[in-house]
Amino acid sequence: MSGAPTESRPGEAVPGRVTAAGVPPEDPGGARRAAWPLAVAAVAYNAWVLEFLLPTGLDPRHSYVSELYAADQPFHVLFGVVEVVTALLVAAGAAPLPRRPTSDRRSVAGRWSLVAFAASSVADVVVPMRCAPSVNRACEAVNPWHTATSALAHTALFASMALMVTAAARGTRWPLIRRWGPWVLAAALVTSVCTVGALLGRPGWHGVPQRAHLLLVGAWLALLAASPGSRRIRGKGRHRRAE
Repeated sequence: MSGAPTESRPGEAVPGRVTAAGVPPEDPGGARRAAWPLAVAAVAYNAWVLEFLLPTGLDPRHSYVSELYAADQPFHVLFGVVEVVTALLVAAGAAPLPRRPTSDRRSVAGRWSLVAFAASSVADVVVPMRCAPSVNRACEAVNPWHTATSALAHTALFASMALMVTAAARGTRWPLIRRWGPWVLAAALVTSVCTVGALLGRPGWHGVPQRAHLLLVGAWLALLAASPGSRRIRGKGRHRRAE
């Protein structure tokens, strides 16, 4: 009979059922697939902290992180590999983010912008700086190809952040992004702007804001990793109250 209750196993979505917010429950498997690569990427994106343990010869206060994998640096393979693996994790975590057919265009565009950010990060490693300008005065501060790929990575990153924050603000999903996303986005923009002094012929202390920027990007990836789980738990709580 149409009015008979439908039994389901724990964690299994029931066709036609919706939460109290008026949206269908999330697919737990999809949420987990999105969460763990982004969580690992949030940590790996800040692998630059290894410079405090390794004899890189670079001063973190006055050097770009990309100098760690410049072609003439002793640990360029290590930091380059970490950068590529991190980018692959970001792409893997971004792909399953919004899986519902009702996902709005902003969240879908934000997902693909995150994939573009990952692709540009790989390109950053493929065309690295030829040398480290903070320790080699003969080295150019602006490497045209590397600067271009870095600019594309930042454009894609900020596009993803803006789109996902807007999508979260307009709906009931992603409470963590809705609450903390605007603050992370604003701080990431400010710290990013503070890193361009060396590119304009005024080097010095640009390493500090850049490393702060990378920590903020890691925080953003952590927010994305936590958001699928937050939606699932929140949805289950509402579902129980609605029964």
